[in-house]
Amino acid sequence: MRVPAVAADVENELLGVWKLESSYLEVKATGEKKSIYGGKPRGYIIFTPERRLAAIITAEQRDKPNKDEDCIAAFRSMLAYSGIYRVEGDKWITKVDVAWNEAWTGTEQVRTFRLDGDTLTVTSMWQPNVNLPDKPETRGVLRWSRVKGVPKLAI
Repeated sequence: MRVPAVAADVENELLGVWKLESSYLEVKATGEKKSIYGGKPRGYIIFTPERRLAAIITAEQRDKPNKDEDCIAAFRSMLAYSGIYRVEGDKWITKVDVAWNEAWTGTEQVRTFRLDGDTLTVTSMWQPNVNLPDKPETRGVLRWSRVKGVPKLAI
């Protein structure tokens, strides 16, 4: 499959390692912004030349789990998945083949993105949030910065 030159340029700019700087959930009905991972979430997203994406996000100040309830809290305070991605305009679509939550495996996760130098702003699609009371429709907004010292790879 031949990739148009503009799309190839955008894909090349995504390549590499990005560190999570901030994230929040926006509630569609109210516009409320919720910080579910805390003020200083931790995470990385990696885009490879083979079009593999790998992402992990954890909440700030997570405790080591000592009992079952702690394990449940740890599971709910993270996100991790990987798959093959493709770029379509200002979106990337990942066909998830492994995830922290099996409900994601086999799905396509769609994200809109904006590149501004070494800053990547990502917005997820609106969807019911099963981790919040009444499962309101929410979307995530995340800001990532390119990790320096990791060479950009050309495709």
